[in-house]
Amino acid sequence: MTTAQPENQLPSAVEIYDTTLRDGSQLEGISFTVEDKLRIARQLDRLGVHYIEGGWPGANPKDDEFFRRAADELKLTTSVFTAFGSTRRPRGRIDEDQTLANLISAGTQAVCIVGKCWDYHVTEALRTDLDEGVAMVRESVEYLVAQGRQVLFDAEHLFDGYRNNPEFSLRVLEAAATAGAHRLVLCDTNGGTLPTEVRRTVSEIHDYFGGDVGIGVHLHDDTACGVANAIAGVEGGAVQVQGTINGYGERTGNCNLIPIIANLTLKMGIATIPEDRIVHLTSVANQVAELANFVPDAQQAYVGTSAFAHKAGLHTSAIARRPDAYEHVAPALVGNNARFVVSEMAGRAGIDIRAKEIGIELDGTQTGEVIDILKRLEHEGYQFEVADASLELLLRGAAGWTQPFFELESFRVDTSHRSGSGARAWNDVAVDMETEATVKMVLDGERVGAIGEGNGPVDALHDALGRAIGERYPAFRDIVLTDYKVRVLDSGAGTAAVTRVLIDMTDGDRRWTTIGVSENIVEASWQALVDGTVFGLLHASLAASTDV
Repeated sequence: MTTAQPENQLPSAVEIYDTTLRDGSQLEGISFTVEDKLRIARQLDRLGVHYIEGGWPGANPKDDEFFRRAADELKLTTSVFTAFGSTRRPRGRIDEDQTLANLISAGTQAVCIVGKCWDYHVTEALRTDLDEGVAMVRESVEYLVAQGRQVLFDAEHLFDGYRNNPEFSLRVLEAAATAGAHRLVLCDTNGGTLPTEVRRTVSEIHDYFGGDVGIGVHLHDDTACGVANAIAGVEGGAVQVQGTINGYGERTGNCNLIPIIANLTLKMGIATIPEDRIVHLTSVANQVAELANFVPDAQQAYVGTSAFAHKAGLHTSAIARRPDAYEHVAPALVGNNARFVVSEMAGRAGIDIRAKEIGIELDGTQTGEVIDILKRLEHEGYQFEVADASLELLLRGAAGWTQPFFELESFRVDTSHRSGSGARAWNDVAVDMETEATVKMVLDGERVGAIGEGNGPVDALHDALGRAIGERYPAFRDIVLTDYKVRVLDSGAGTAAVTRVLIDMTDGDRRWTTIGVSENIVEASWQALVDGTVFGLLHASLAASTDV
């Protein structure tokens, strides 16, 4: 026979503690500069998180410089700047411990220190006895509180420790609480605990302390339960959640604060960041991703570009009548927006909505023609949901528009291979590659030819195109290629396979993507390159006419 666990009343508010600058930077592939950390901290303050953990002062020169510069350059208006460290060393003296001295020297209002809460780690990792493990925590918290710091205690390996020896884990937590810790943060350091156990453990510890000290949770995502565990922790009585923007962190990452904030506030009615700043979730998630040099996750809950993207015809026709029909929250609440993805699955409503978004009207016949074209082209390998600019040109063409900028007669690409130049070594043979492209086209009835050079076919074609039309269309100079992707669609065909090319471009203000598909990779690249150029020139001319 089992008895139900008593339900703790949900807190009215939960503090958001961000550790992107420390835990987040431990993700493979991330290496924040000091300038990056300052910019991220400003974004976090704009978002309105309660605590920003800056790093571990004394751990490395970068963190030392960051804390020095932050003292003068980081003007926070909402968040509490926090330094991270650990308890004193085993058998060490408080007044001689360098880690604690570094925390004080950092000059932050709050400090967060980590200490062992699993007896196994005390005896095997620290190689000391359990009484000393408790003393290390108690004396360190007492010292930092006496120095005027607000102290948060990160109970490392709490869930593993509590599972194996709850009496010791509670001794450590009680030592931190009686010494003056502001928050007891229960850490799932190995990331293996599931939501049911998180809720039960937090609830039991919350009840043990009777509300005398606030409980927090620090969770990882090794079981893909990071966000669920955070919600479970709050249901168990936690009043603080520690995590990172976009879930960045060691191994599989930390719990992701973006959906946690949205879930707690929008779904559960629990206050987190200031209500008027929920709208910044999308922009902050994207800006942190850019500073981490990662592509934002299109499918991230709430803030991804696909979070409110509707592709199926049934969905888009319903949304045309009722926007909330297939959206669990209004996208604007989190700074995102709905997108109607046009594909072979799209119905008439989706195509009409997309056409209206770009300012054109399609009649019933034209919409039907677009559907037929999409089905045929996507069967051939085109994928317009990822090529917004090519889709727009297709829709404009269905409405009767023809691009007025140039007409292609022919193009040719020549690549020469020379050995012995010293440009690149491969199997001890120096190799140099030269690519030349020739284009012939008609501009306003006049035949024009141009030769371009580059470090590959696409670069050479872009150069030749610019030489041919650049004087006639000065806006071309602002159009820059930013990315180029190739995918083989039928790998079984070997070198005769159909390839799909995606090209990303920008004019400095907007970004767009175009697509080309062919058995010839150069032809596919040319299709995407021409679409991208036409799209850029079109919007430059539209902007110019609007300005006038």
